[in-house]
Amino acid sequence: MNILTVVGMGLTGALLAIVIKQYKPEFSVYISLTVGIIILAMLIGLISPVLDTITQLTEAVNLNDIYGKVLLKSLAVCYITQLASDCCSDAGERAIASKIEMAGKIAIVVISLPLFQSLVNVVTGLISF
Repeated sequence: MNILTVVGMGLTGALLAIVIKQYKPEFSVYISLTVGIIILAMLIGLISPVLDTITQLTEAVNLNDIYGKVLLKSLAVCYITQLASDCCSDAGERAIASKIEMAGKIAIVVISLPLFQSLVNVVTGLISF
């Protein structure tokens, strides 16, 4: 799979949604959602090399596993939140889209709590010397 496939599918879906919107506006949202989900499914296969590289880098530097996990979870939350927010915006529900974005930001803060705890422990250890 290459970027041209993704771009072609996206443009085809967008054009189809525009044409369908003239006759059946309610179906254009379904087309946009379907194309977005198909593109996301196509890109999931590309994640494996990224996971392997991040694992190798954290092992090479002797970092705790928690840093890589927090990074990957945060990236997943960002991408899923962006997709859901864009779908809501396309459907004309900007208020719901902004709530989804806020939920994603809060989820990232919650995911990052172990890092904050680790940072506080390091700072406390440095201060006690």
